Formats: sequence, structure tokens, C-alpha cells
Amino acid sequence: MTEEKELILLIEDEPQMRRFLRITLESHGYRFVEAGTAQEGLMQASMRNPDVILLDLGLPDLDGLEVTERLREWTQTPIIVISAREQEQDKVKALDAGADDYLTKPFSAGELMARVRVALRHALRLRSGQNEPVFAQADLRVDLAARRVFVRDSEIHLTPIEYKLLTALIRHAGKVVTHRQLLLEVWGPGQVSEVQYLRVYMTQLRHKLEADPARPRFLLNEPGIGYRLNADEE
Repeated sequence: MTEEKELILLIEDEPQMRRFLRITLESHGYRFVEAGTAQEGLMQASMRNPDVILLDLGLPDLDGLEVTERLREWTQTPIIVISAREQEQDKVKALDAGADDYLTKPFSAGELMARVRVALRHALRLRSGQNEPVFAQADLRVDLAARRVFVRDSEIHLTPIEYKLLTALIRHAGKVVTHRQLLLEVWGPGQVSEVQYLRVYMTQLRHKLEADPARPRFLLNEPGIGYRLNADEE
């Protein structure tokens, strides 16, 4: 028997976009179900238990932000927002509401599939209750139990704050984490507006972990929004 491929739920009211996504996902072997309204999408999510949800924000009956919040009341299924809204504040609101990722229309099939692969790996970690003692991604290896960090087998010494920032990103590997989320997790509620403080430490981390800090492989910037630990590196 062959293993059944993952199920993707698309909540999108635009027929042309639904067709594009259906062809793209099915050509990669994924099972696919679609909904044209928020209410139908919420019903399909509860009935079908998808592995990933692709969600448009501009739905005819409910705003996608409210759909995200409703889904997060009962499921941790990865949500990738797909939207024509380009404002940074829209992306931040979606991520803070519980979305895992955000793609701005138009986007390529290759970019979509990369984000889906990352979301599926994140879902697998959640299902397995991943508190694995070692995080490994390409040349980067973090022994969480021993609090040791290695790049290409050379041990890298981090300050306590740098290590805390790195492990916060590891907990959300592959997801966009907003500035506010990172500041809250690493520094606490009293520092959630100190974005420049976060940028300073991220620059220090890149200089220690990246072969070329100006072109990072692991610690990726989402301008005006936050950071992502790249989980699609081989």
C-alpha cells in the first residue's frame, strides 16, 4: 500500500486562484478540498481535519482574520494566509491572530510549494510533541539539552540572550515570528516595543551563525514584520 498524501484545505472565493492552486497542489500529489466562503471553510476544517489550510483574507462572509482566530480556538493545523493585501500591518495582524505564514498574491507555484513543505514539517513536529534534544538544519546544529550550538561542526559560543533568541526561533522553525512575539518571548512584556533592540541581537546572531551575514541562509528577515528560521534548507 502507498501512503496517502497530505490533505490541503483552500478557503478562497476567487475561482481563478482556486483553479491555479488546485492544479499546482494536485500535480504535486496532494489531496485537495476547497471552500468559497469562510463558513464553508470552517465546516470543512472541522469535518476533514486537513494537514494545512490555505486561507484568503478577503472572503465574502467573514474576514480571514476572524477565521484564523476561530480556527485557533480548536486546532493547531498550520495556516498559510494567501492575500492581495500588501500592507505590513495586515501581515502582522494575521500572524498575531495565529497564522503560520503569509504569501502575498501573486506568488509562484515554487514559492507556494516551499511554504507548504515547511508547514507540513511544522505540523509533524507538533503531532510528535517534538521536544527533540537536537535541532539540525543543514550546517546548523543546536543541542538543546546541552545548550550547545554548532556550525559546520565548530562550536559557536552565544550569550544567554542570543541563545534564548535562537531557541525561540527554533520553537517556531519555518514560521514567520513577529517582532512583538519575539520580544515578548525573549525579553518579556515590558520590552515589546523595542524593535531596534531585537535587530541588534539578530545582527549579532547572524555574524556568529551565517557564512555570509549579508545573505543569510538560516535567520531570514520579513521586512517590517519579523523573522523566520529557515526550515527548508537541505
